[in-house]
Order: sequence, then C-alpha cells, then structure tokens
Amino acid sequence: MIEHSHAAPPPPVSEVQLSAGPVTYQDTGGDGPVVVLLHGVAMDGSLWRHVVADLRPDYRCVVPTLPLGGHRRPMKPDADLSVLGVARLVAEFLDALDLTDVTLVMNDWGGAQALVADGRDQRIGKLVITSCEAFDNFPPGLPGSNLYASAKMPAGLHLAFMLLKLKPMRRLPMTWGRMSKRPVPDSVIDAWFRPLWTSAEIRRDLRRYVLGVPPKEELLRWAEKLRDFDRPALVVWAAEDKVMPPEHGRRLAELLPKGELVEIADSYTLIPEDQPQQLSKHIRTFLQRS
Repeated sequence: MIEHSHAAPPPPVSEVQLSAGPVTYQDTGGDGPVVVLLHGVAMDGSLWRHVVADLRPDYRCVVPTLPLGGHRRPMKPDADLSVLGVARLVAEFLDALDLTDVTLVMNDWGGAQALVADGRDQRIGKLVITSCEAFDNFPPGLPGSNLYASAKMPAGLHLAFMLLKLKPMRRLPMTWGRMSKRPVPDSVIDAWFRPLWTSAEIRRDLRRYVLGVPPKEELLRWAEKLRDFDRPALVVWAAEDKVMPPEHGRRLAELLPKGELVEIADSYTLIPEDQPQQLSKHIRTFLQRS
C-alpha cells in the first residue's frame, strides 16, 4: 500500500478490532520514538507513503486507515462516526496498541481539537498539525461544501464519487483540484476511492461522518480547548492553501501554549503529496529539538 522512494518494502498491514469495527494499520516497527500519522476523508494511510519512507529509519511510524471512506471493511451499523466519534476511535487505537508518548501527526482531518477537548490526549506527547480542518471549517472549503451537499441527497455520495472515475473531474476546484497542487497519482487516488465505488456500507460510513459535524459553537469550543495542550506542538501549513485558510495555521500556533508555526511554499492542503521532503524535514527538526 505504501510506496517507497527507498528500497525498504512497505510495512505489512495489520488489523485491530475496536468498538466501532476493524481498523487496519501499517507499523514500521522498531524501538524508535512512535509517530502516528492520520489522513483525511476519502483517503487511506498511503497519503503518508513518502513521509514514512523518510522517517522510518529513525522512528516507528504507525499509520492507521480511519473509517473516513478509504477504509476497506465497513464499521458496525451502530458505530459513532461523527467527528468526535472518530477522534475517540483514534484514542482507542492508541490504547489498543498501548502506544505512549506518541507524536500525533495529521493532515486534512482536524480531529485533534476534538481529541484534546474530550480529554483523550494522555498518550500524546507531541502534536504536529499540518493543513487541516480547524475552528469551524468543517467540512472544509468548496470540496467540503460539495461533499456535505452530496451526503444529504439519497445516493448523492455514490454519484459524486462515480463522477471521480473520470480523471478530468478530479482536478476541478469543487472536487480535488484545490487539495494538491500536483495531481495525486491516479493509481493512488483509484485505491482511495475504490471502497466508495464498490461498497454501499463504506458510503454509509462516510455519510455518517460528513453529516456528523457538530454545530459551529461546539467546533469553536473544541478549538479553544487547545489552550490546555501543554506539550510541544508544531503547526505546518501550506502557504497557498485554498481549502484550509493559512490564517487558521497562524491562529492554531498562537492558541497552543507551546505551538510553533512553519509555512510551506508551493503546496496546497495535501503537503504529504506536494512537499513530502520539506514536511519530513520539519517534523524531524521538531522531534529532535523538543
């Protein structure tokens, strides 16, 4: 699943049973510090393939595929897949693998503020937030509005993702054109979307997530709780982001008591696709220093 620029083979895929259902993950192993990397909607852990290739000689990289539409096996019919529900699932995942003093890295998905607000951040030693949903930008920007509108219509998600089988549709501003400056390779994006093309249960899971966004007041309350996160935090934002406003990166870095900000040029939201080497370098520097 994870392609590498180095000779190392991709880490094997493992599975853990959580309260919501089975969650698959890749684990590079070793006794280095643990880095857990989280992806966004309609993707899987392969978003991080280039960053993992760079970090794995020195860090144990654990990359779960969250039930956000790119997962291969559906969750239980009664699973809580709201934003808070998925954040709690991340906490449960860390518990199940007994991972401690974790550096939690996220891109696109903004569940960190829910995790901290919910008091489920004990296993997190450091936080790396890269261009993602923040404050009340859920679901984010034009692609988020489009996804939300689709989820509210019967068979809307099915239609929306079937249209993305047509490669020119992928680069439209309302779909994936503003997510990465350079097109994500078609083989990668095909693997991300295939579960949504083929499984009604996976579409049901995604629909639950998209429609499970709380009111703005709740989202803003979560963001305020980041003031309580007293451990080192790095905010990495794409300077040209069209979906996640760069001012959100600056505001997050100010909210976090030990927050610092880095802006990356020549990238949109998916920094692990557009500028993986730059991102890896900043993560390494942060981990070595903090």
